[in-house]
Amino acid sequence: MSIGSFRHKGLKELYTRGATRGVGRQYQKTALLILDLLDNMESPADCTGVRHFHRLKGGRSDTYALAVSGNWRITFRWQNGEARDVDFEDYH
Repeated sequence: MSIGSFRHKGLKELYTRGATRGVGRQYQKTALLILDLLDNMESPADCTGVRHFHRLKGGRSDTYALAVSGNWRITFRWQNGEARDVDFEDYH
């Protein structure tokens, strides 16, 4: 398993149960696809070209982001072969 920890409780529930009230219904399908990618990847390079994948800048340069919709992103840090602190946020 490549997902080591979650910051967002609703996203964790979506990942473990397949449904949640903590992530809007309109975002759940895309979020599940991204979580599946994170769970099966071997490095952040596996995300290249997927859903506006990019590394954040400044004080969050250790964090990566994948677009869900509009300004909403799933963000994560990569540490010891795992996606850590997986979050669902609008950081713009």
